[in-house]
Amino acid sequence: MRSMCRRQFVATLASAVPALARPRELFASTGGTRALSFLHTHTGERLQVEYAEDGRYLPDALATVNQFLRDFRTGDVHPIDQGLLDLLHGLTRLTETSRPFQVISGYRSPKTNAMLRSRSEGVAGGSLHMRGQAIDIRLADVPLSKLRQAALAAGRGGVGYYPASNFVHVDTGRVRRW
Repeated sequence: MRSMCRRQFVATLASAVPALARPRELFASTGGTRALSFLHTHTGERLQVEYAEDGRYLPDALATVNQFLRDFRTGDVHPIDQGLLDLLHGLTRLTETSRPFQVISGYRSPKTNAMLRSRSEGVAGGSLHMRGQAIDIRLADVPLSKLRQAALAAGRGGVGYYPASNFVHVDTGRVRRW
């Protein structure tokens, strides 16, 4: 095996840097179909959706996801971050679940967030739920601690662990944990 000359090393590194600057693309599949399954714990609604195919997001499927993850209290619908869907897809693979994500909270309107914040110190005033960048979930066939570990291993945003309330918060904000 030949050693790499400096010029080859620099060229290889330069080609990798743009990819490292886009962690969402690195975590997402570039080809094939990406699908998710959900069960909303408050509405009882179920959704199984293929949201991307051959590296492209499917607008009708994304609209369906937006409607499903709406603020169930007010009915307000907001675009859900595609990176959040890719994060969930990755968690499906990491946990090897065969069950739908049980959704406790997806999008939250500012009105709902303010109401929840007035009742609990654990609700952030600038919650990423209000931007469609956060979701509170659990999986019926995966221990909550394992779901948390998978989310931390993904290294793609915030991870909150709420064992007393039986859910894990994941978001596409900066990497942090609580």
